[in-house]
Amino acid sequence: MQNKLRIIGGEWRSRQILFDDADGLRPTPARVRETLFNWLHYDIIGSRCLDLYAGSGALGFEAASRGAKAVVEVEQNPAVCRCLKANADKLAAAQIKIVQSDAFRYLSGNAEQFDLVFIDPPFALDLAAQSCQWLEDKGWLSPQAKIYVESASHAPLAGLPENWRLLKDKVAGDVAYRLFGRNS
Repeated sequence: MQNKLRIIGGEWRSRQILFDDADGLRPTPARVRETLFNWLHYDIIGSRCLDLYAGSGALGFEAASRGAKAVVEVEQNPAVCRCLKANADKLAAAQIKIVQSDAFRYLSGNAEQFDLVFIDPPFALDLAAQSCQWLEDKGWLSPQAKIYVESASHAPLAGLPENWRLLKDKVAGDVAYRLFGRNS
């Protein structure tokens, strides 16, 4: 079954993208995306973005629509990747690269530096803190990178890199979302 969501800002504002039903896939709600991209308003244009658990692709497509220079969407599920590629083709989104891979396998590869990283793994797997640590330890972040993390509102987010500082945070229902800044 396919679902739809609407891009809320930028070049593709109001355009719909499709995504498959997949276990653990829960697109970031529109009101959360709106808040996040208001937080990032001055950081998007010309940035290099990594959407580490792409799922529906909502965060990566939103960043590209708002002027990101390059977006890498990493997704493990083959059917979900096919949907992401179809959406990128439909929007002629040449700045979006889809990578079918497990997040940690991807982070074990040759590091590229990203200015913005979106981390929204399936909550049940509790991968957020470990993903953050790998990004820092393996050289994936530019000196002043910003990192967005979604997690279950009832679950603590501990074990983050010591050189990260919390910039913004909110809770919407069962979802806690936070924006961190990296001190190089």
